[in-house]
Amino acid sequence: MYDITFPADCKSLPDGFWSAVDVWIRRPHVVNKRLCGVTETESRDVDEVALGSLLNGLSDHTLTFLNSGASHTHAHNNNLQWSYSTRTYIPKVNCYGSKQHKEVILKCKDSPQVTFLPFEEDADGQVFFKESNFYQFRLSCQDIDKWSLELHVLSPSRWFSDGVAYPKLPWLESELLPKLVRWATECKTSEFKSTLSLLPVEKYSLMYQHLKDKYKAMVKVLWAEERNEKGLTDPQSFVDLGCGNGLLVHILTNEGHPGKGIDVRRRKIWDMYGPQTLLEEKAIIPSESFLFQHTDWLIGNHSDELTPWIPVIAARSSYSCRYFVLPCCFFDFYGKYQRRQCKKSQYKEYIDFISEVSQVSGFNTEEDCLRIPSTKRVCLVGKSRNYSQSSASEAEQQRTLFIQSRPKAPGITAHGSEAGADDSTGTPGTQWGAGFQPRDKVESVRNCASLPRDLVEGVVLQVAQALLGMRGEDSDWNRGGSLSVSEVAALLQQETLTRLKKECGGLQTLLKNNHQVFRVEGGVVHIRDWRDSKPTPRDVKRRPVAPGALKTRLCWFHTHHAQGCPLEVGQCPFAHGPDDLRASTRPLKKPRSEDCQPWIYH
Repeated sequence: MYDITFPADCKSLPDGFWSAVDVWIRRPHVVNKRLCGVTETESRDVDEVALGSLLNGLSDHTLTFLNSGASHTHAHNNNLQWSYSTRTYIPKVNCYGSKQHKEVILKCKDSPQVTFLPFEEDADGQVFFKESNFYQFRLSCQDIDKWSLELHVLSPSRWFSDGVAYPKLPWLESELLPKLVRWATECKTSEFKSTLSLLPVEKYSLMYQHLKDKYKAMVKVLWAEERNEKGLTDPQSFVDLGCGNGLLVHILTNEGHPGKGIDVRRRKIWDMYGPQTLLEEKAIIPSESFLFQHTDWLIGNHSDELTPWIPVIAARSSYSCRYFVLPCCFFDFYGKYQRRQCKKSQYKEYIDFISEVSQVSGFNTEEDCLRIPSTKRVCLVGKSRNYSQSSASEAEQQRTLFIQSRPKAPGITAHGSEAGADDSTGTPGTQWGAGFQPRDKVESVRNCASLPRDLVEGVVLQVAQALLGMRGEDSDWNRGGSLSVSEVAALLQQETLTRLKKECGGLQTLLKNNHQVFRVEGGVVHIRDWRDSKPTPRDVKRRPVAPGALKTRLCWFHTHHAQGCPLEVGQCPFAHGPDDLRASTRPLKKPRSEDCQPWIYH
């Protein structure tokens, strides 16, 4: 037996136990990364007589193991109530052939315990229980408010592991058991639906593996599923609005889907795809010029300022046009989205806003959570309309009024047109997107890397001198004191602060960029002492200095610190004076205005 005691102030039990167990039952892939997911049969209630029939053939020793926890808790209750379900593992890589790995899941309703009984089923439907891998979680209460979570294993010495459906026994103890305790303690309810709730996990897994082998990405399961639902034979067509690097367009095109991508900026990688991948460099302005009457799907994958317009464009393109959006940055129709509620996270509020746009635009809106490495992975899908085609004019009027009710950019009338323009009809003519501001064709670099050198050096010197003037108790070398970022800001002139506020991250980014001089942790600025052997979390993520970059920049401390550099000349990666300076032999990264920011030297 293995057990972990809950914190004394834990108030979520016993309900939190069942909440945690349900995560492991329905979403084991959140901890077992070799699984894609599971399919689960509907749970049904059974008494002990029916349970005995279901588990016919198991040894007496095994049956005693199943009942031991419940019998101990309810010694005088001979009619315990159980719930019975099964789940089938879906591995990320099919390593089992036609053989399926399944588990019977038994929950004892009268006692907080759940037992997992793995079995294998061959192609002929023959079932083999794997008794060596039976295990059980029990919530035990030794005293008032003294809870512990126990892991019991039927046969530890016979435990079998394949690293996928059957993890190693120490993993259950060291990884899964602590996770269950944390989940039970937090007992959180997500604001969003569970991952991939709109898709069958088996089909997703097979398609994901196929596309991962071919493209290293998953893209088109939803469309294949919809084609099956509607009995369609032709591949779905698409337009990717704000297609970025064009990879999604390239993948869909190679999978036989006719379509194209449009973006305001051309990417260098576009040239690699070949002529069959249609990519257009064009600013997208919501208007009649950007309606897609013969397109099945409009896609907005992190489409930023276009995101709220995509359901509208889809609705106005044709009655059969559908859309998919994966919102990221928060935009309204004519500018940044302004928060209205503080009880929700900003992200949840924005998802609800786009869902409202979709509903007002006439769509039955579905929400799902993608399995991608991002914190912003909630997508919205509009596949069907909430009005009949004969009611299209009334739906369009509702659409127009909603857009007119949203905050306007300066100089835009209540009808969404430019001041002085004739748009009295309120119909979607050439002016219905007037006031919309697409992103610039050339993306401005706003990470403080393009600021004038004299401005940056002046701020660095002013802040460093203020810190060094707060000399602490160090007697060998002055490390100075520390200041919060807000206290540092108070040292600077308003003109300088205004300039820095236009950069992403502002003053804090500038200080972090000057890694040679400063150490910024938790919003507090320190002078960096290069003798410190313990790296900060930011230092751990930072790439080591390339050999070709050593001694290619002057040491700030050697030049400006009253006591010079704390390191000897041979230990310091920076040059101690002009005689120590040498030319860089490392090839420079060329600044790019596309998928990443220019290289920043620290």
